[in-house]
Amino acid sequence: MSDHSVPASVDDIVVRPPHTVTWQVHLDRTMWVGGVRGLMLQALHPLAMRGVWQNSTFQDDPFGRLRRTADFVGRVTFGSPEEADEIGRRVRGIHRRLRVSDPDTGRTHRVDEPELLLWVHCAEVSSYLEVARRGGLGLTGRQADRYLDEQRRSATYVGLHRDDVPGSRAELAAYFAHVRAELRVTEEAVAAVRFLLWPRLPRRLRWLSAGLPAYVPFGALCYYTLPSWARRMYGLLPEVPRPVVTAALRAFRLAANSLPEPAHDRAFMPATRTMLRASRERLGAAGYDVSRGLRGLRDPRRWPEPPGR
Repeated sequence: MSDHSVPASVDDIVVRPPHTVTWQVHLDRTMWVGGVRGLMLQALHPLAMRGVWQNSTFQDDPFGRLRRTADFVGRVTFGSPEEADEIGRRVRGIHRRLRVSDPDTGRTHRVDEPELLLWVHCAEVSSYLEVARRGGLGLTGRQADRYLDEQRRSATYVGLHRDDVPGSRAELAAYFAHVRAELRVTEEAVAAVRFLLWPRLPRRLRWLSAGLPAYVPFGALCYYTLPSWARRMYGLLPEVPRPVVTAALRAFRLAANSLPEPAHDRAFMPATRTMLRASRERLGAAGYDVSRGLRGLRDPRRWPEPPGR
């Protein structure tokens, strides 16, 4: 990362400015693989998976959940502080009202219990970071730690306290080592992962069926990027050599990152596209060169010169 100076006001424009590691990771197109991998990993927590199963339309529209997650991540990265605060209030309000029944114990839990929120957060950010680095995004170990530390703020939007969230690779590894005893493969988890591997499209999306043969290798790629212990728990696909998976991930990243930003952004919900467009406009008005979109701002030469230089 460059030490290039940035205007003091940039923090008023976007939650995570272009000089942050989060900007580098969340603009990488491997985020789509990381997002699906994150859903597969999250499903291993029985209570978290049942919370999704009992309170959402995941069975009918799993990719709708992925797009809503992408909207949340986008707003707490590229949105204004006001937009991030607003979506945080909305998400916390929804979670406060939801409950999940545990058939194993007969107990009813709140969806916003800190343990569940922390699991979802850690499964997501570890997936984004691991997939981006393995796909070829050149981050040092120190930068990877900085990304996780930056993501502590994102965790506060869903109701977690930043001090309770792992902020380094070592802390994240310790968290996973601790939580693995609570993980297991439930019927809901298997159904969710099978759906993500071989989706059965709802009637209103049947027009996408022609593209399913192209999706299946993508779903398998997401599965194979899971930690080895998670794949052993699922056992849904035969193992393939790690270098093969890494090569496939790098090929996906190269192809996806070559898409023009307007074409790529069509995968997002309309509201997400509107938010990203507003972010570009604010940054452009502040002196950033946005002629190559938000991805172009990974280059410090496209940032405004500090006053007096």
